[in-house]
Amino acid sequence: MVRKFFEHEQFNFEFQFALGGVHYGAGDLGEMLSTADRVIDGDADSWCREWIATGQRLATIAEECARSGHRVSARTAYLRAATYYAVALSSVDGTKDPAALLRPTFAEHRRCFDAYTELLDPPAERVEIPYEGGAMPGYLFRPSTSETPRRTLIMNNGSDGPVTSIWPPVSAGGVARGYNVLIFDGPGQQSTLFEREVPFRHDWEHVITPVLDFLLARAEVDPARIVPYGISQGGYWVPRALAFERRIAAAIADPGVLNAFEPWWEAVPPELQRLLDAGDKQSFDRLFDEGMRVAPPAQRQNWEWRAKPYGLQSPFDVFTAARRYNLADVADQIITPLLIADPEGEQFWPGQSQQLFEKLQGTKQLVAFTADEGADRHCEPLARSLLEQRMFDWLDETLPR
Repeated sequence: MVRKFFEHEQFNFEFQFALGGVHYGAGDLGEMLSTADRVIDGDADSWCREWIATGQRLATIAEECARSGHRVSARTAYLRAATYYAVALSSVDGTKDPAALLRPTFAEHRRCFDAYTELLDPPAERVEIPYEGGAMPGYLFRPSTSETPRRTLIMNNGSDGPVTSIWPPVSAGGVARGYNVLIFDGPGQQSTLFEREVPFRHDWEHVITPVLDFLLARAEVDPARIVPYGISQGGYWVPRALAFERRIAAAIADPGVLNAFEPWWEAVPPELQRLLDAGDKQSFDRLFDEGMRVAPPAQRQNWEWRAKPYGLQSPFDVFTAARRYNLADVADQIITPLLIADPEGEQFWPGQSQQLFEKLQGTKQLVAFTADEGADRHCEPLARSLLEQRMFDWLDETLPR
């Protein structure tokens, strides 16, 4: 068993996932361990304060390096600073004043990440993907400035992940293998939520289709070799899009999510389940709010963080919206080749990678990640390089030459 760093489960998982980025330069082990040592276990204010302080220190170092013309040193420090600000954000809803912390911390996170991408060779291109009268912000990374058509990876984040959780692990490996890589914030994700207040949607084909339209207009994109990768709740969104969008060559779900609502439902007491089924919004909201007032702080924090992307005030409305995140009726329409990661000890959607795999009609592969490999738990937090190797090797064998 991998060492447990915090008794607070969310702190422990977020820290483990952040540690998984060290291999790619998204953090330095000593900086991260010393920061974790200063955090009071279970205290969200302490968590945010210490990670923000480390982020500020690294941002100052990055700026000093940049002024002195040390591009590589500046670049690596900016990436670490962006990572630490992002780690702070994961518990901001448990602090005494979330509103005072969220936007400034997010702004610093993105400022540092933008500075990092500008110092890459070649620099990443910041893009705006047209979407329903507005736009979805993102970054396009390329191995070179050549317009030769190349394989292109679409990185589809989960319900709450920052760009620093999907660029260094997997995305950087894609660029190293000659892929273009597009990272974007869809509805309800990070900048689209925090800065533009666009909420989640369950019918993700209406998100992936404009992303494809955007990519297919670019000379450096090979239209026959476009691959979306979905991490965490992206393991629901990407397969959902595959059921309707046929311009995708292959895809990865990490993990597979057949019914994203299932853990929500299992956590609801029977009385509230009956009220939800009956459509009794008033009684559901009253009892839910009463329960939250006496719930442990970690539970209240988790609810605030998970409910925020839906953009709804009523708990009944949030649960009703979340209930639509179910592939049961469309999974048999998926014919695109799909690799599904199946980590041992998956704590959010246990067993669902196998369930989704069994419903697929097309080419498919279920890949186990085990505790013996150090690759267990949701999204293999401490084995991202192993995920990268297996994923890209499969794509080498699956995509047209």
